[in-house]
This record gives sequence, C-alpha cells and structure tokens, in this order.
Amino acid sequence: MVQNMSCKIYMDHAATTEMLPQVRKAMEPYFMEEYGNASTSYEMGRRTREALEGAREQIAMLIKAKPEEIFFTSGGSESDNWVIKNVAAEKKEKGKHVITSKIEHHAVLRSCEYLEKLGYELTYLDVDAYGVIDLAQLLEVLREDTILVSVMTGNNEIGTIEPLDAVASMLRGTNIISHRCGAGHRADSAFHEPASGGLSECKCT
Repeated sequence: MVQNMSCKIYMDHAATTEMLPQVRKAMEPYFMEEYGNASTSYEMGRRTREALEGAREQIAMLIKAKPEEIFFTSGGSESDNWVIKNVAAEKKEKGKHVITSKIEHHAVLRSCEYLEKLGYELTYLDVDAYGVIDLAQLLEVLREDTILVSVMTGNNEIGTIEPLDAVASMLRGTNIISHRCGAGHRADSAFHEPASGGLSECKCT
C-alpha cells in the first residue's frame, strides 16, 4: 500500500481485491435470503443448487468448456494442489516429469516439492530480469515422459504476464494440452495455468 496525505494506491489486487458492484448485487440474495445447503433436498437447498448449477453453466460457456468440467474450490491454493497432485497421480504410468517455473506461487512450488518426495522429477524454468520464463529452456527440457507443465498467468508479486500463448503453441505440437481454471481436456499430458487472480484465454487445442 502506497499512501500520502491526499490519496492511497493499493498494489495487491492480484492477491485480493474489492468485489465488483454487479457481483455484489448478484450475490446479495445468497448472503441474506437464499443461504440453503445446496447438497440437501429441501426447497431452499434446491434453489441454491439451481443457482450453483446456473453459475457452473455460465462459466463453462465463458471459457468454452462443459459444465461437468467446472469444479468450485475454496480458493487458488486448493485448486493448485488438486490439479498438480491429481494429474501427477493419474499420469504416472506415462511418466514422472513435471515442469514449472522458479517464481510460481508457493501453492504450486510446495505441491511440486511434495511430488519430488514421491519420486517425480521436477524441472524449474529460469526467468529473466522481468520475471518472464525462458521459452527456449522450456522447449529444451520437454521430454517424452513430461506429464505436466505449470506456469502462472500473472505473477502475484511483480505482476509479470507470462507468454502463455507461446507456451500453448509450443505444447500443441507435443500433444500437451491446456488445463485452465479447473476445466481441461483429457490427453497424455497437461498444461496447468494457475489463474486465481484473473480470467484470460489461452488457445491450445
């Protein structure tokens, strides 16, 4: 936070930010009136479930996914743990090589450290003075047994936007696919892009 006598500038929106007025308005009924448990069968719970499924369909439409591919979690850290550990477990018969960068969020780095303890081989990509990953190094370290590439959209501390379109184009020719914000397509390998701080588009089909 930068502050002087006349104004303040908040510089941590990548971590947490104010709710948009239209989002707050859409959520208000579920804070005060429609707070039923969506997993139950009583009427209020059913209404909440309908709203939840409606939101799932809207998100799926936005990112061109299927509703059943959208999963809601408590936050980015849970999502990162879930994706990295589950992809590694599911694809271990194909290989145990995972690629990420040296400046990922701790939720990613700690998950990767966990995989190393289980016998997985990790490659940590270097970054330049601006925090941009080395694409030449990524191309060099890709292997037949690579099962996951995890690179964040924007760095949560320095704000660097990574060249995900270039990464996706590079992986397209190696059958490595895009896994975005909890929605993905099944294939031999996966490209995981943590994007809890924002929603963007990366084409890798």
